[in-house]
Amino acid sequence: MLSQSFVRSLSLIAMFATAAVASAEDTLPPPRNIIFNAGQEQTAQTVILAARRYAAFWNTGEASFAEAALAGNFADRTLPSGRLQGIKGVLEASKNFRAAIPDLTAEIEELLVVNDRAVVRYTFTGHFTGSFKDLKGDGREISFRAVDIYRVQDGQISDNWHLEDNLSLMQQLGAVKP
Repeated sequence: MLSQSFVRSLSLIAMFATAAVASAEDTLPPPRNIIFNAGQEQTAQTVILAARRYAAFWNTGEASFAEAALAGNFADRTLPSGRLQGIKGVLEASKNFRAAIPDLTAEIEELLVVNDRAVVRYTFTGHFTGSFKDLKGDGREISFRAVDIYRVQDGQISDNWHLEDNLSLMQQLGAVKP
């Protein structure tokens, strides 16, 4: 038979663990607008949480957010030439972005959830204070848009189709003339 103090201890541990998870979720970037079908609330919450975790990764560059958001078998279905597939490729992409734009942030403008899929419209902003290839940053403001389509399985993003406005980004970095 379990003692009352042991049961109380377990209850406190469970309460603190739940509070820690809720607290961590409170720090995730909130979408400006979320759209999902009526009756899909439970499924939508899982997809929304995965999308918010991935946005937190792009906001911070912290691998723990990518690891929480992305499935172990994550596949980038629009993989850029030269990038590794899976989480390693995503971490490397973030590192490269942050080398040029250390204060990079990702804001979810809109999040559309349909079953196990999400369409996420992002605005990325920051300042070019680092370096990109042979270009040195001069502090100029950077702002570009991207759209991702996620497939979420078991609470994590398993597939991503990604399209970003690279022309605007390259023009703002000075890599391409307008």
